[in-house]
Amino acid sequence: MPVAEADGAVVGTADCPVLPNLTRGGRAILFVENAVVAGSSRRRGVGRRLMRAAVRTGESAGCYKVQLSAADDEYVHTFYESCGFQALAQGFRRHIG
Repeated sequence: MPVAEADGAVVGTADCPVLPNLTRGGRAILFVENAVVAGSSRRRGVGRRLMRAAVRTGESAGCYKVQLSAADDEYVHTFYESCGFQALAQGFRRHIG
């Protein structure tokens, strides 16, 4: 899990589970979930560093892609696009309980 620190305090994290996969020659997929940056540390490159760390984690694990879901806010989409991600699919979810 990438963790960003500043002045000895955690200011950002991202959960990055690697899931095995039977397609794409058995190459795994890395999912980015719960990417969070403390309000006082936003717009300082922390989120971008977390995304770079997530991609490096996927590369090190031999993943064929890094995938994430994003909030339906334009500024969030702009951020992920600036990190090299592309909006390519429509997702579905079903909440439990």
